[in-house]
Amino acid sequence: MEFLRTPDSRFENLENFPYEPNYLSVADGEGGQLRIHYVDTGPCDGRVVLLMHGQPAWCYLYRSMIPLLVAKGFRVVAPDLVGFGRSDKPTERADYTYANHVAWMSDWLTQLGLDDITVFFQDWGSLIGLRLVTAFSERFSHVVLANGGLPAGIIPEAFAKPLQEAYETLPVPDAHELGDRFRDTTGIPGFLYWRKFAAENPAIAQPGKSLMNDLMSAGLSQREVDAYDAPFPDLSYAAGARQFPSLVPLFHDEPEVQENKAAWKILEQFDKPFLLAFADNDPVTQGGDKTFKERVPGCQGLEHRTISPAGHFLQQDQPEQCVQAILDVMAHGGLQD
Repeated sequence: MEFLRTPDSRFENLENFPYEPNYLSVADGEGGQLRIHYVDTGPCDGRVVLLMHGQPAWCYLYRSMIPLLVAKGFRVVAPDLVGFGRSDKPTERADYTYANHVAWMSDWLTQLGLDDITVFFQDWGSLIGLRLVTAFSERFSHVVLANGGLPAGIIPEAFAKPLQEAYETLPVPDAHELGDRFRDTTGIPGFLYWRKFAAENPAIAQPGKSLMNDLMSAGLSQREVDAYDAPFPDLSYAAGARQFPSLVPLFHDEPEVQENKAAWKILEQFDKPFLLAFADNDPVTQGGDKTFKERVPGCQGLEHRTISPAGHFLQQDQPEQCVQAILDVMAHGGLQD
């Protein structure tokens, strides 16, 4: 599998991110290896808090949460998904499949040998992370799901063909239009515009103007913009960022629908503490917590919360509230002092 590796110089002197890189190599599925980067900080014998990011971010998204957790005595592990951050970036969009991402992160997780994990994940971190939780449930003790989900063909079949045909004729939106597209509930689902944008608008990785600045609730400093831009020197590094929205199994005939349905069967038996922390202003996942409350036994008896004020990237907007969600879920059952 051909891949690019972002030069280390792109990650020098990042704003509020002093962590030394760590790497593990995983099988790419074609006889080669891919290198996955992760932050691993805090006491090596501390209880593990795993932080998983989504698209188009990288573990820099957790920069304000990591020191708060380390101060509480936790070992904090925050990987970059393949195609993001300091991890290797396959050059072909076809190499980025949902199944590949699950396999790559499963290999990483088992190689690292993490156990008694409290996991906080959001966006694509949850689509992959929930598959890890269900595949290796013995390794996970607590879950915080924030602005995420595990879709398995959520668009009714009766609407599938008209929407798939409509997608082909959609105009490619600009970044500033995306919020309104998500909030418009009268026409084409906003996520299809996001899928179109990522696949066809080169602004997904535009040097000097991080897309994250358009997606955040609050503006970023220029140094933060530069940090979010760092993984993508040019568009050739962004195949993963361009492909990810097309991998979300919205339609019943898309890959990984059956695998996600099987994962849901396991979640319906998952009785470890499972806390929901969704933002008050995220049109992407709004209302997505309801299904988990209804179907996952571990959700019972917990104080689920709304992170406010916050948008889709609530780790950026309200890191203290996100950390408190982690502390609260770990306190359930008296496991946390």
